[in-house]
Amino acid sequence: MSEALAETCALLGLNPAGARLLRFTNNAVYALATAPVVVRIVGSTRLRHRVGTVVRVAEHFARHRIPAIRLLEGVDQPLHVGPHLVTAWHEVPSVGRPATPADLAGLLRRVHALPPPEGLAEWAPFDAVRARVSDAEELADGDRTFLLERCAQVEAQLGELDFPLARGFVHGDAYPGNVIAGPDGPVLCDFDSSCVGPPEWDLTPLAVGRERFGDPSSRYEQFSRAYGFDVTAWSGFAVLRAVRELKLTTSVLPILRSHPQVRPELHRRLDDLRHGRTSAGWSRYR
Repeated sequence: MSEALAETCALLGLNPAGARLLRFTNNAVYALATAPVVVRIVGSTRLRHRVGTVVRVAEHFARHRIPAIRLLEGVDQPLHVGPHLVTAWHEVPSVGRPATPADLAGLLRRVHALPPPEGLAEWAPFDAVRARVSDAEELADGDRTFLLERCAQVEAQLGELDFPLARGFVHGDAYPGNVIAGPDGPVLCDFDSSCVGPPEWDLTPLAVGRERFGDPSSRYEQFSRAYGFDVTAWSGFAVLRAVRELKLTTSVLPILRSHPQVRPELHRRLDDLRHGRTSAGWSRYR
């Protein structure tokens, strides 16, 4: 990733010295120290196809003035840097506070009211999960089989749901960590999972945060009030929760070898899923 960052900066005429790694799950995200630029390098070979969605959605948000991160202008994106696909963005300066659930709710209301960009894919939540399982650096055969069987089981349940909200433009991974509290207000980021689908999916992550990670109930209550719909009061929530938990569990599979510190938490989550322990608390991957 460091080599890819250096090559990207050379293409853009920027200096990678002192760049800070912000996160590394499916993508390695670096903030440059020498310019207000963020570089995002696709880390999973099985998820390379999503970078086209990221660019398309970012351009759509810019056209419609949705508060969201913006691609660097004058650059044909994504950039092809060796075997990697890379995008480059304007950095949003931090105001020293995290985004709130109400910030996220306000942005989602605007996204859900917007027509989707042309050619945006249909919601297919299990595609990414199955890709991660296939791309896993180190995964026991029994765990691999369990995850694929679990996907099939939950997918069948999902097909039986009757969604109460109108289908439309969905962010796909909506939680406050994908909102930046900038100086001009909150802005949305991370469009890899954007699609055409049920808005209820965007309302699920904070509810799962309360159920699995012990987040304060007040955070979800603030969110549901600001958005105007409580997804946990809907009979189909348990199925959406199961989908979200599969995605949360498998998110580290493509980098398991290079980040061995996540293995204990991964195996705990797999064990809880196997044994139906829906009240067991999880810790976030670090």
